[in-house]
Amino acid sequence: MNQTATLDVIKAADHHSHTQAKNDAIKTVSPTKQSFYDFYLDEHQNMACRRLHFAGSSFGLLGLAKSVKSRSPAPLLKGIAAGYACAWVGHFFFEKNKPASFKFPLKSFASDFRMYGDVLRGNLSLKDRKFDKAR
Repeated sequence: MNQTATLDVIKAADHHSHTQAKNDAIKTVSPTKQSFYDFYLDEHQNMACRRLHFAGSSFGLLGLAKSVKSRSPAPLLKGIAAGYACAWVGHFFFEKNKPASFKFPLKSFASDFRMYGDVLRGNLSLKDRKFDKAR
């Protein structure tokens, strides 16, 4: 093989590698719903973090109910603030990672309530991951 052909092969391989890395980056940034939820669960392995998320989601739902009953947005805002405070304490002090809501706010919000539902249905444990059935 001559030098020109060798350089062409190297350039093609480099281009393929760059394109593959770019595609992988795109997949990481925009995961499907199921794969994002799997990622979300990976970020919530610590039981204290999960419990704090569950409590925070409960505060948010209580705030929503009180807002509807009182026809005032104040309880909802307090519930949302309490919910995020609980979740972020769980991540920063127990899970030792950054909340996914920093990069994916809407997907994280939806996944949090999916996780909440999985806990209520018994598919995710707040005691030990070995009892998880959601995966």
